[in-house]
Amino acid sequence: MLPWSLAAPISREVVTAGPLSGQVTIAGGLSASGSSDSGIYVLDTDNGALHEVGSLATATHDAAGTLLLHRLLVVGGGTTGPSDVVQSAPVGAGTTTTSNLSVARADASAVTIGSTAYVVGGYDGPSLDAKVLATKDGTTWSDVASLVDPVRYPAVAAIGTRIYVLGGQDAAGTPIDAIQMIDVATHRVSVVGKLPVATAGAAVAAFGSTIYLAGGERAGAAGPVPVATVDAYDTVTGRVLSAGVLRVPVTNAGAAITAGRLWIIGGETAGGSPTSDVQMLLPNEKFGVAGDPGAGSPYVGDELLVADRGNDRLLLLSDTGSIIWRYPSATEAPPPGGFYFPDDAFFIRHGTAIISNQEDNETLVEIDYPSGRVVWQYGHPLQAGSAPGYLNNPDDAYLLKSGNIVVADPKNCRVLIISPQKNVLHQIGTSGVCVHNPPTDLGSPNGDTPLADGNILVSEINGSFIDEYTQAGKLVWTTHLDIGYPSDPQPIGPDRYLVADYENPGAILEFNRAGTVLYRYGPVSGPGELNQPSLAELLPSGAIMANDDYNDRMIAIDPATGATVWQYGVNGTAGTTPGLINTPDGFDILGPGGTTPTHPVTG
Repeated sequence: MLPWSLAAPISREVVTAGPLSGQVTIAGGLSASGSSDSGIYVLDTDNGALHEVGSLATATHDAAGTLLLHRLLVVGGGTTGPSDVVQSAPVGAGTTTTSNLSVARADASAVTIGSTAYVVGGYDGPSLDAKVLATKDGTTWSDVASLVDPVRYPAVAAIGTRIYVLGGQDAAGTPIDAIQMIDVATHRVSVVGKLPVATAGAAVAAFGSTIYLAGGERAGAAGPVPVATVDAYDTVTGRVLSAGVLRVPVTNAGAAITAGRLWIIGGETAGGSPTSDVQMLLPNEKFGVAGDPGAGSPYVGDELLVADRGNDRLLLLSDTGSIIWRYPSATEAPPPGGFYFPDDAFFIRHGTAIISNQEDNETLVEIDYPSGRVVWQYGHPLQAGSAPGYLNNPDDAYLLKSGNIVVADPKNCRVLIISPQKNVLHQIGTSGVCVHNPPTDLGSPNGDTPLADGNILVSEINGSFIDEYTQAGKLVWTTHLDIGYPSDPQPIGPDRYLVADYENPGAILEFNRAGTVLYRYGPVSGPGELNQPSLAELLPSGAIMANDDYNDRMIAIDPATGATVWQYGVNGTAGTTPGLINTPDGFDILGPGGTTPTHPVTG
């Protein structure tokens, strides 16, 4: 899901590659009011800028569209019924010219191979049209083949001289599962396979010898319903494998490949309502391969621990998003004093235990995993203080390689290193003095990430500073960031760090020791807007995962495009049922063999 969206919802439009790489052209379509559009627009996929560059002579939706001889070709479609009008316009801008088919055609798809455009499937009013049409000039058409199974709303992609027709609707309006292949060199048509589930109206793209089928509609109890499924059809082996899920279920979207990505523009969601969302598909083996149970997940093969603060629980999610462990539970009791306000939680001891700080409960706990048995506790439940054994709003408890525990104690303005015997071994900062005055005083530290050399990476809320300290309290470096509320900085490379800006709208920044911002993600509107994110980490897949606290969701972001590539939770909807969380405030990744890839240097 791109962080920006279209200015208005649209579906059933023609989308082709644009005049430049990274651009797509949008023509016609159906608006939210149910009227056909005549506009021709160029969309910049880098930033969502949309420019009107012309108009169709006849408003239309459900038309077939492709590029031919550097011109946009819009074939048929309709308003109140199927149309025979063929419209052609220069890519980018220019005057639209028209011609006519011999019969009307709507709900078809089009594809170009070399210097020839083909129209496949569709509906002429009373019946489905099985004829495959071809043109070299957009004006003169010939019949080159006939489908074995006539369909409307098929997904169509070309590889070499072969056109693959995946699914579509039959004459009764029911999705079908047939995969048909048209060999334009021999004019032969055959059924070469079946989809796992009958699907119509999907977006489609060919990458190499694999065709990806994204979204579409499938049969439901009350009629077809949009789905988020992404399937990969290997044209060499004939296998169809699950390859992930779209961020939002959608059907009848416009789609095209540009800059090596499939862009899925608008479409219809549940209830048939057009959407303004823009989604993008890119094959990426770091997110698994088709057929993997967690294919499409940014933490494929791993598990995700979520500190579900608002629900006073920890959840462990599989790479398919299923809850595979929770704490507390009917068999795993909370610690003495309760399990309240878990702000963070990290796997320790090679994945055999979890350490968590309960911010408003003023405690730290170590929980054996998976038994849920509490094996260590520090602090006094619901009693804040600064004396030995007391904490005030503890944040980010980590187990060090030495076996000691480091924790930020923000309202006491200090970072503590505590022994397993509960003795304070070192203190960075002066209790009660909450200003940035290194190395003596800290301005309300809320992050204390262990580094590979044994030092501690500290974030100070007051003044927005990031520091590196030795465990004995010697300052290594400090830098100021121009943000409102730095939260939980993380190392991601040599002199590269990631930090969340805990504001609304919030942001995620990459920076260096000089305070230079190297990357910033911070949409101020649209589906990518963050609401007080408190932790961001770089996953091995290259995605940035963050807990978007007050949007009640966990998200993963592709830093190359700003797209949200994964989400758990529903924006602004808190809950306890599977798929819902409440103000998530921390997370961790557990890899195979008990590894912790985002903090490998902890204990």
